[in-house]
Amino acid sequence: MNGANKVAIWVMTGLLSVTAVFFNFYIFLMSLRSYMQKKQWSTSETIIMALSIADIAHQLICYFWMTMDELDSRCHIAQMPYTLMLLLVFSLKFTIMWDTSFLTFYYSTKLVSTPNHCYTQIQAAILKHVTLAVFVIPLCGLGTCMPMLVAFHPDNNTSVDKDCGIIIPDTRSGQIYDAIYLLLSDVLPGMLMIKCCISISIHLANHLRHMKASTNGAHGPKLGTQMRVIQMALSLVAIFLLFLIVDLYVNYQIVVNHDNSITLTMLFTSIYTTMTAIVLIYGKKTLWKALLYDFKVCLDEYPCLSSLKVPEQKAKHSDDSV
Repeated sequence: MNGANKVAIWVMTGLLSVTAVFFNFYIFLMSLRSYMQKKQWSTSETIIMALSIADIAHQLICYFWMTMDELDSRCHIAQMPYTLMLLLVFSLKFTIMWDTSFLTFYYSTKLVSTPNHCYTQIQAAILKHVTLAVFVIPLCGLGTCMPMLVAFHPDNNTSVDKDCGIIIPDTRSGQIYDAIYLLLSDVLPGMLMIKCCISISIHLANHLRHMKASTNGAHGPKLGTQMRVIQMALSLVAIFLLFLIVDLYVNYQIVVNHDNSITLTMLFTSIYTTMTAIVLIYGKKTLWKALLYDFKVCLDEYPCLSSLKVPEQKAKHSDDSV
């Protein structure tokens, strides 16, 4: 990748990183405030908290690596620090993917009841130990990425625009391990999210059909907060699948065509974390209302921006416990 493209990607990633960190830090602060008030976190708040922390850490390390790579264009600094930062980036990406799929899995269990007693027990056992799960996921991510130090080898590209600390799967064993890593970090959580998406979609279709039948089509069915959660869960799945396609393609370019596109992966991950944070804020009604209120307060400080105010809508009381 030539220098001009790298600079453009660096600038775009910087803008997206600022946005992603802002929204995720807002989620983090609101979750802390909720904990201070209630003295406990709900299951969804625990998972969302873990996801926001992973997103923030990922963005900060990503952009720090990209900035150092731009400043040290000839890679005069020792390569190991760069490589370790990349391993942390891969590990955090693993954590983000599984936290997102875990959150979708949780919402599917809340929205969809299954007659399979054994499956229901497995769901209950997993959700009962949600705090342990959100700690185990990053450890699994780190453990999955550490073998890269052995299976992958430094990129011997001597061009001026090469990236620092890059390790590539240039051997058969390295390519096999890379396929295993993509299977564990991308494909498996993606399959879980697709399964949850199908379950939620079937539940939504059945619910709408029953409500329409019960009202004889007199008026459209209303789901309130449940519909908001369904929209959030399905949006998370859609965003994930788009990112999955792009991520697999970029990795294909790296492994097969030896095209070093690691910065593209970081750019698309930044897009993914930004969109995910926005969807999470919208899906949690308390977060969305708090964000609109804070936005309104900020605009009140600057009358010239009053045209940007979002009109308030009075909504019927609904439960946001999910």
